[in-house]
Amino acid sequence: MEEEEAPLLFRCPISMDLMADPVTIATGVSYERKNIEKWLLTYKRSTCPATMQHLDTLDLTPNHTLKRLISTWLDKQSANPNTTDQRSTGDLISRLTDIESSPFKVNSLRSLKSMLETSEEMQNRLLRSGGIEVLARIMSQATAAADITDFSAFRACEEAAGVVSVLPLYDEASSSAAEILLRPKCVKPMTAILQRGSAEARIATMDILVKMARINRKWIDALGDDQNTEVLKSLLDLLSDEISTRKLSSLSLEVLLSIVAGSKGGRSRAVDVGAVPVLIELLPDADRHTCERILLLLKRLCECPEGRSAFAEHAMGVAAVAKKILRVSDGGTKVGVKILWLVCSFFPTEKVLDEMMASGAVKKLLALVHVDGRPSTKEKAIKIIRMHGMTWRQYPCFPGELRDYLRLMHETC
Repeated sequence: MEEEEAPLLFRCPISMDLMADPVTIATGVSYERKNIEKWLLTYKRSTCPATMQHLDTLDLTPNHTLKRLISTWLDKQSANPNTTDQRSTGDLISRLTDIESSPFKVNSLRSLKSMLETSEEMQNRLLRSGGIEVLARIMSQATAAADITDFSAFRACEEAAGVVSVLPLYDEASSSAAEILLRPKCVKPMTAILQRGSAEARIATMDILVKMARINRKWIDALGDDQNTEVLKSLLDLLSDEISTRKLSSLSLEVLLSIVAGSKGGRSRAVDVGAVPVLIELLPDADRHTCERILLLLKRLCECPEGRSAFAEHAMGVAAVAKKILRVSDGGTKVGVKILWLVCSFFPTEKVLDEMMASGAVKKLLALVHVDGRPSTKEKAIKIIRMHGMTWRQYPCFPGELRDYLRLMHETC
């Protein structure tokens, strides 16, 4: 026997959930008691939510007949061995379509998210049935409307993003869903959430972006120039925002890493929107894990000429990286030395060489030559010293005990 969906009459027009305690208001429309009480008493409304007619009285009349009908329907479903609870077997597309046309999307979407969080089967069913299209339309309504400051539309957009974030967008099987989410009409509301959404909605949106990056590492290239610039700016704003949560900052770093690792164009665009100075200024106060990721991002950006130029021009660049060498971790030291090697090899301005000496970077490079560590790191330290050692040797502040060692290194080249 086929699964039977709960009749629309049995659902509360506000939440679209099956009613447990239906009550009728003056217009004759029935609602779940807690939902209509919130509408009338918490939000101080004096209209019918479904018809927007003015209410002459706020009396709530229990609808015993409807409650009995719902109870009978539930008993019938329980007696049928081929059906399970309505919440887990209802027609998802029908439910989403009802939500899309409802003026009360927020509570309905939140309820849908709760249902999906507990059922992988329902998540996969929603993806297979094309439910992502409906969610995408709900999200796009927030920025498609003439009044883009419409709070109710934006809240619905946030909740729709929350629903999408629980879906298993992990592999090639989900690529069609990812393609839908990469459409401009979806990227625009997600960017808006990153810029002005709640902390919960921002995290949900970041989860979506992380999953999309795992499916397609070059996803940023699929966006137009204006949109990918806005996405990158939003990620950097979140990263540098002092009130951002640790999880939000961590997710921002993960998405940025996926962008610069998977796309040369992504690196250039990240540099263009100011990623290098933001990362350098975050580095001094970063914890170990965050520091390693920031260094890795800087290394990726310094692999392109624009990134090296931006790094060299920043007053704190060399000093900030040098300070982390031999202090964070072996991995942090390796990446830090790679950054200095890239800049000293391909952008060795007088300013860079002066800062290498003044910040203690040269002293640390010489120390690395004598300590047990990664051969590749030691090799790069030696290369930097050999390239510019004779220049640094002329500085009055160059340690006297290292002059002979440096001369010996050059003689053995």
